[in-house]
Amino acid sequence: MKNFLILGGTGKTGRRIASRLTAAGHEVRTASRTGGDVRLDLDDPATHAPALAGVTAAYLIEPGSVAGVTDPPRMAALVDAAVAAGVQRLVLLSAPGADRETHPLHTTEQAVRGSGLEWTVLRPGWFAQNFSEDFWLPAVRGGTLAFPAGEARLSFIDAEDIADVATAALTADGHRGQVYELRGPRSIGFGEAADLIAKASGKPLQYLAITPEAFLEQQLSRGVPQQVAERMTHLMTIDSTRVPDGPTDGVERALGRAPRRFEDFVIAAAATGCWS
Repeated sequence: MKNFLILGGTGKTGRRIASRLTAAGHEVRTASRTGGDVRLDLDDPATHAPALAGVTAAYLIEPGSVAGVTDPPRMAALVDAAVAAGVQRLVLLSAPGADRETHPLHTTEQAVRGSGLEWTVLRPGWFAQNFSEDFWLPAVRGGTLAFPAGEARLSFIDAEDIADVATAALTADGHRGQVYELRGPRSIGFGEAADLIAKASGKPLQYLAITPEAFLEQQLSRGVPQQVAERMTHLMTIDSTRVPDGPTDGVERALGRAPRRFEDFVIAAAATGCWS
């Protein structure tokens, strides 16, 4: 593998993967609708072939899944273009539960797994960086995490670990046909997460369990589009009676080491000044 295409190359995982590949001396091309080295729009097949020209391995994401996009031609068309371009290896960022037909990313996974190419699927749980980079950062800075998550406990996965696994799957043999469920080493509640962030940042932070209806209204009041707000409300309504989002062996199977601890994530994040 010599030339790499990173879809979503300006995003949370993509930019980390691109940085690792570049540091290792590989030829890397980032792709997104705006801001990447090349333009690639999943809804515009005319952008696919130019972005894939000369690429031997590609990292794929379906950003529309957050908004509930389930239209199979989006990724299927890109996968077909990858096959036509001579791409040899695909690594897909998916999500837990995508083996179910009702999951928004099920058809995306099926397109990749049925491509005939070498493939690896990553299914990370909740990102630790949600607290420090986008989704929950305003709430952290505001001092209150108001979510409809009750007393649920999650094994937050560090995006650095996801990037390490993705980079290994893109560049090394031994990951073909693997589905890696990626979680952190232990499950914690949002209350404990808030306490750890407060300790590391030196700023007060509390967790407040609210109803799904209150969370939806909160999102709409901040200008979030209705469909996206409803999808986020569904995702954030974490019923503590569900099967726990507990630790898995995905990081260890892929890398031969344990995943990073949430405690280490908050110390590193606080050092960047993101919560100041």
